[in-house]
This record gives sequence, C-alpha cells and structure tokens, in this order.
Amino acid sequence: MSERRTIRTDYLARVEGEGSLSVQIEDGRVAQARLEIFEPPRFFEAMLRGRAFTEAPDITARICGICPVAYQTSSINAMESLAGVQVPEPIRMLRRMLYCGEWIESHALHIYMLHAPDFLGYPSAVELARDAPDVVRRGLSLKQTGNELMRVIGGREVHPINVRVGGFYRVPTRAELGALREPLERAREAAVQTVRWTAGFEFPTLEVEAELVALWHPDEYAIERGRIRSERGLDIDAQQYPEHFQELHLEHSTALHSRLRERGTYLCGPLARYSLNHSQLSPLARELAREAGLAQTCRDPFRSIVVRSVELVYACDEALRLIDAYEQPDEPWVEVRPRAGSAHGVSEAPRGMLYHRYELDAQGTILEAQIVPPTSQNQLAIEEDLKDVVGRNLTLDDERLQHLCEQTIRNYDPCISCATHFLRLEVSR
Repeated sequence: MSERRTIRTDYLARVEGEGSLSVQIEDGRVAQARLEIFEPPRFFEAMLRGRAFTEAPDITARICGICPVAYQTSSINAMESLAGVQVPEPIRMLRRMLYCGEWIESHALHIYMLHAPDFLGYPSAVELARDAPDVVRRGLSLKQTGNELMRVIGGREVHPINVRVGGFYRVPTRAELGALREPLERAREAAVQTVRWTAGFEFPTLEVEAELVALWHPDEYAIERGRIRSERGLDIDAQQYPEHFQELHLEHSTALHSRLRERGTYLCGPLARYSLNHSQLSPLARELAREAGLAQTCRDPFRSIVVRSVELVYACDEALRLIDAYEQPDEPWVEVRPRAGSAHGVSEAPRGMLYHRYELDAQGTILEAQIVPPTSQNQLAIEEDLKDVVGRNLTLDDERLQHLCEQTIRNYDPCISCATHFLRLEVSR
C-alpha cells in the first residue's frame, strides 16, 4: 500500500509576497515540485500605457519598496538608449552611488532579517534579537546606512522622487555626500564582519545546474549598466534580449516563467554576478571571499548568503570610492527628446537582472511595456532546486523537510510581489 504524506504551510514567512509550494512524491522519487505564486497581478505594464516616457521611473519605482532604484534605472536606461543620450559621467556616478545604497539596504535586510534565522535555528529575526541583539543591531545599522545614501541622492529612502530620465531633479553637493563617508566606513567594517559571520554557518550541499546569466562591464562590477553575459557564451546587449529569452505562462503561477530560447533554465542574481565578475570586485571584497572559502565561481544557492555579504562589502567600497571622486555636475540633468521605437534597458537589482522594454510613439507616449523581474526569471531554477533538495532528503520528517524547502526558496531572496507574487507547502507522498 502506498504511503501518502501531506505538509501544508499557509504562507511562507520572510519573503515579500504570497504563494504556495506543492511537491508530489511517487514511488520514492519527486515527481513534481511547483512554486505556485497566487498573489494577484498588479498590472503595472498596463498602467504604463498612454503615459509619457518621462513618467516611467516614478511609476515603475512603485513596483517594489525594497528595490525601487532598480526599476527606475532599467526604465531610464531604456529611454535614454532609444533617444541616443549618454549622460555626463558625474550623473552616471551618482546613479551608481544611489544603486549602491539600494544594494546595501536590500542585502542587509535579506541577510540579517530574512535568511540568517534559517541557518541559526530561529523562526524570525525577532527571536534572534533576544539572544544576539548586537548581531541584529549590526544588520539594522547597515540597512540604515543604505537608506541614508538613497535619501541624500534619491530624495527619500523608499520610492525615490529625485530620479528622472536624463539625470536628477537636484544633485547633492560634495559636502552632503562627504557627510556620508564616516557612516559608510562604519558600514564597511560591519559588512566585513558580516562576511566572516555568514561564512561560519553550516550549509547543505547543492550545486545549481542552470546557466548563470548576469550583466558584465569591462570597467567595473556591473550594477547599473552592462552587457548581458552567461558562462556558456551568451554576450548580447539589452536590445537583443527578446531574441534570446522568452516568457512562458504556466497554470500554477500568476508570474511568468522565463527561459533561454533553445537552452532552457538559467539563473540570475548574486551567484551569477559573482561567478561572472569575480575579478572586478574590490581587492577587499575578493580577499574576504577567499577567506570565506568561496572559489572564483560559486554555484551553491545555500552559500548565496555569503556571496551577498561579499557584495555588501563591495557596495560600501564602491560608494566610498564614488564619493571621493565626485564632482558636482554643472546641470542636474540633460535633455532627452523622445523617439518612436523600441526601448530596452537592463540593470542588476539586488536579486538579479531586471529587464524593461517599451514601445514609444514619436511624442514619447508609451504604447506597450514589458517588465521582467529577477524573481520571475529564477522561478524555474527554484523549482529545479526544490526537486533536488527534496529528492535528497526524503527520509526527513515533515517538519524538517518543510523547513528545508522554505530555506531553499529563501536562498533566492524572492520578491514575489515584484514577480506577481508565497507559501502554502503541500507534499503528497
């Protein structure tokens, strides 16, 4: 007689958004593992239709309160690319600095509040704070520093209002940015401690087989700009994205699944960025990665928390470098005249590559929009990881298997609300 076991979790904690997981096990093997995203779509792409191209940064920023700068940057990159505009270097540096602020606050939130409790045996950061208040305080301080950098450049911490196509409405003075130096130096030291702390966690063993995809730039660790590259020879610009990537609608998810045409599952995010761009990290970040036991390529999703910690160090390093090199631009923005055509833009959100496409008419009105967030792109890789993890741990009891499944999903820091949208867990044996 076959045995049937069912495990249910109404909602997965410590992720942004709502969804469920269904795992079916037949004859001692995993027949199916599905991440079922059921949060209702929010139709941002439809809301953009009929709006001016200049409105895209403000509208798309509202998609996410954790990574609004990524949405603003990808939309701006698309509009300026179509118009043939390159902003002056001081404006570009400010954008990269703003993006560093987002990486700092987002990575700190994920590492300390959402992911570390899995490795330390706590149900949440609240319980962790009771036993290790200094650790949680360190994470909150890191996040606060990232938020402050976003406020000074972007106008406020959440959904920045100072960003526009062509630049900024107002640019900070050298003195305003200089005041952030001391907090960023403290944040860098806290980030160094974070790498050493996370490196001491106990990690399940898993190696993802998906193709690693991330932005690449010859001059720097790609954050706010770059070409789309993979470990297996892909090397394209944003305009070529539709030729190589496709979105699929699967019945069990309100978010679209992405795949590489004729190649299948791919993975974006910290593991891909680190593995493709390791040599462009700052010397301190590279040394800490080596000290933490990371090779130049990392394919273990459970160790993504260490990779994010290394990126946290890099974001602090890079923000300090940019502040030291900053020269206030003569004007806060350059004029961008609309053109009819297809606009394509990419940037590296904390969770991975974020692609935007817009169709504009000659007056700059948005006729069509497509936004492909990193969590949507990683869904297939997450489901493949779940099959692997469950298949290796069928002897675990229901409670421990449930926890391991949830931890596997949190490896990716999914922003389900962006992807629309986590977790009722159901295992049928």
